[in-house]
Amino acid sequence: MESIDKFVADFASAVWGLPLVILLIGGGIFLLIYSKFLPFRYLGHSIDLLKGKYDDPNDPGEISHFQALATALSSTVGMGNIAGVAVAIAVGGPGAVFWLWISAIVGMGTKFFTNSLAVMYRGKDTEGKIQGGVMYFITEGLGRNWKFLAIFFSVAGLIGALPIFNVNQLTKAINSILLEPNGIATGDVSNFSIGVVLTIITSIVILGGLYRISRTVSKLVPAMVVLYFLSVVAILAINFEQLPKYLSLIFTDAFAANNYKGDPLFGGLLGGLILLGIRRGAFSNEAGIGTATMAHGASKTSQPIREGLVAMLGPAIDTLIVCTLTALTILVTGVWQTSEASGVALTAKAFGDSIPVFGPYLLLICIAAFSISSLFSYSYYGTKCLSFLIGAKHKHWYNYFYIISIMLGATTEQSIILNLIDGFFALMAIPTMISTLILAPRVLKQAKIYFKQYQ
Repeated sequence: MESIDKFVADFASAVWGLPLVILLIGGGIFLLIYSKFLPFRYLGHSIDLLKGKYDDPNDPGEISHFQALATALSSTVGMGNIAGVAVAIAVGGPGAVFWLWISAIVGMGTKFFTNSLAVMYRGKDTEGKIQGGVMYFITEGLGRNWKFLAIFFSVAGLIGALPIFNVNQLTKAINSILLEPNGIATGDVSNFSIGVVLTIITSIVILGGLYRISRTVSKLVPAMVVLYFLSVVAILAINFEQLPKYLSLIFTDAFAANNYKGDPLFGGLLGGLILLGIRRGAFSNEAGIGTATMAHGASKTSQPIREGLVAMLGPAIDTLIVCTLTALTILVTGVWQTSEASGVALTAKAFGDSIPVFGPYLLLICIAAFSISSLFSYSYYGTKCLSFLIGAKHKHWYNYFYIISIMLGATTEQSIILNLIDGFFALMAIPTMISTLILAPRVLKQAKIYFKQYQ
């Protein structure tokens, strides 16, 4: 097992090198500057779109703007926000949060472009149904000569869309919060049992297709975000005197890297800290990775720019709000310094220290909802990738592979799972960012036309 762990860790480190950082973050900064920060200038319009102000039931697509965002958020607002942030702080300290924020701000611009393209260049699957996503805007926007990039994205997406990290962390949460405190033995048997239950729940929903998925998550995600928000606000209120200190430390430690415990990069600890924040940010909000384009590409709209504006709200909600709430909870309670725990266990300790008895259970409810909603959405992404590769009539086979992988996630070590998904996310980012940068002028041209009409 150690050799597998090392191999997967080396693989993740190799693909998350300087070239990818330049492509992902540098490319995102370029898109923001190139567009003159256009997404931020129309934030109010984005919210109006989300409210359904401009919805037209006759527009092409399967789901509303809100359902598309909810589906995308259900795959990102999850363990990346709770366990992923905890991992970042455990390794990088408060400074990692700052680079998470940078990743989100840059990611808002990237999301605007990628998801505008997802609607602008929708294609048709082998059954003649309209589809959106990175693989389609590559083939429809760049032409068949670029199909190798679309295939590369889809192959990487088959692994990147697996639910194994969410399942792994949910299993740990159930064991540490629910079973162990009540004297129930944990181990292979409990992990297997949890995996079986999650398999059954996931199967019922995902085999019902996108409509059932979007309908379920559009109700589940907002309610859980509110519950999580209220719980964290209570914790921050209890530890209010510590809040100014850590808000300041986030900024100072971002450049000092005094609390970074990982490997150096670019010749120093600061480089390692920056990469840590970017990796965890990418895992949290998936900006530049491309999975969300498959949900937003199914939105009922004839205006590509509208979907880009809605999609860009994702990193703001996901990282700037939810991740920040998690980070501050871990910091102000001091558990990041006093506990050896990592991942979801560290967040659970923060909740338990501030809200005795009930705190961990509140967290468990949120974790369960976030994780299960992620299970629903990622299956849809995987079927889209398989459909592109071998035809729509065969896409259902991915669901069975997906369901089997749930058992793997429940019974495998955290480090292997995290590095595996990190690595394939990085591979997905390569074709996503290359094609987006090439097609960016077309998005901007369309945006100028749209906003001229809007104004």
